[in-house]
Amino acid sequence: MQAVVLAAGKGTRLEPLTDDKPKPLVEVDGKPILKDVFDNLIDVGVDEIVVIVGYMKEKIIEKYADEYRGVPITYAHQREQKGLAHALLQAEPHIDDEFVLMLGDNIFRANLGDVVNRLREDRSDAAFLVEEVPLEEASRYGVCDTNGYGEIVRVVEKPDNPPSNLVMTGFYTFTPAIFHACHLVQPSDRGEYELSDAVNLLIQSGRTIDAIPIDGWRMDIGYPEDREEAEGRLQDE
Repeated sequence: MQAVVLAAGKGTRLEPLTDDKPKPLVEVDGKPILKDVFDNLIDVGVDEIVVIVGYMKEKIIEKYADEYRGVPITYAHQREQKGLAHALLQAEPHIDDEFVLMLGDNIFRANLGDVVNRLREDRSDAAFLVEEVPLEEASRYGVCDTNGYGEIVRVVEKPDNPPSNLVMTGFYTFTPAIFHACHLVQPSDRGEYELSDAVNLLIQSGRTIDAIPIDGWRMDIGYPEDREEAEGRLQDE
């Protein structure tokens, strides 16, 4: 199983922590977020990692070089920050089959293996780990609509009026069909190529995407207070 990690962002909202390092190298409880991401991926059976780098990419490459815990790492460069769909396309030349996609700025202590196993069982074309958040916080994320079978039927990116409080967490499995969808995506009102738009194209083409409810917790390290909360949770375990 291959994995793609999106780690190209600067992390403006984490300044000054990101003045001298990219966001994925910000430390949470004494270790970089990216190390936690790699550990989670290897623990669910990933045996090859493609890392999309951008801002201060040389610091990530210098730190992890071409392998971590014996798992080979390949780097692809996103030269401009044009959104998650654009970032994911940089991995296309390196992906052979179904794969895991993970954002490089999240701390997970959750049932990631359930998501990977769903794709391995060939029961769907993709699977996302999702969680319920307070409705007032849902506008920070990609918000999911689901049907009675637990399948995602629509994703709305950072909506002003969220249609639900069920959101994507930053852990996904896909087949290479997602790349074709990413190529078709047009820039959003934010001027970015949104992963949620590519997901909607997949759904419209008849692909099935399972929503796997989170069992555990995760923190999107977007602000200094998120980092502090994640550290507190980790230290309490």
